Amino acid sequence: MSERSERRADPAEPHDRPGRTAAVDSAIVDSATGAFVAHRNLLFTVAYEMLGSAADAEDVLQETWLRWVDVDLDTVREQRAYLVRIVTRQALDRLRALGRRKESYVGPWLPEPLLTAPDVAEDVELAESVSMAMLLVLETLQPTERAVFVLREVFDLDYDEIAEAVGKSPNAVRQIAYRARAHVAARRPRGVASPAETRAALQAFQRAVETGELQSLLDVLAPDVVALSDGGGVRHALLRPVVGIDDVARLLAVGWWTRDAERSVELVQINGAPGLLVRVDGEIDGVVAVRVENGYVTGAYHVRNPDKLSHVKRETMVTR
Repeated sequence: MSERSERRADPAEPHDRPGRTAAVDSAIVDSATGAFVAHRNLLFTVAYEMLGSAADAEDVLQETWLRWVDVDLDTVREQRAYLVRIVTRQALDRLRALGRRKESYVGPWLPEPLLTAPDVAEDVELAESVSMAMLLVLETLQPTERAVFVLREVFDLDYDEIAEAVGKSPNAVRQIAYRARAHVAARRPRGVASPAETRAALQAFQRAVETGELQSLLDVLAPDVVALSDGGGVRHALLRPVVGIDDVARLLAVGWWTRDAERSVELVQINGAPGLLVRVDGEIDGVVAVRVENGYVTGAYHVRNPDKLSHVKRETMVTR
């Protein structure tokens, strides 16, 4: 695409198309809608992996649509790449704003959990990339590093495409990708746990919630396990991480869970892996996800913030 065409097609720069009729306008919108719908799940997944928030990802999709519908489609050679470029730019703007918002967040901030279809786990790379553990690792990257890592490592975009999306040169993107890979490699889970390992660990959590029996849970906790919970200042939750098997065991013994209420726990697919959906008096109260390494739980994540639980009421499609 020429530089002139690229400028003319930029969704941030609306342009007039003189002489159009209502029928032509309708056909343009229909064509734009078809392309957007065809790639919507991909665009949501890109935005979600960059933001860790389904609500913000949905907002980014809305902003992307508003820009896309005004693009002259005749100037767009590859619609998928163009849409990914728009969603990346919008997600980067939102990610920088989220960083400021998280500075005043009450207690630990955890990604917004998704109820996902069982077949997501069949794509091991996709499942790992949307896991709670990996999203927390991605939180340690700078915004541009996160965008480059996601687009390159998860969606396999070439450096030229990523450069256009993040506003950097291809050489700069290569350097950013190298740094981001090294950063993530030092922090990502050591080996991808099988669904069976994760399910076994969660069944121990489930027994602890339902019966108060802790021994089977203690047997699967790593010595340096970290427990985090996110109530967003609305629900009771930990205000700081709890680290180490002794302190986590003490936390579980005194009750991580709501007392004096009827609890039920369901094993479901959360972010591409087994997770627990906890209900209290019939209402969704929270989600538990775990990070499993070498058969032991090294991270336990309990999301109770009600603003983050809307996407566990129904399945959300993620794809790449």
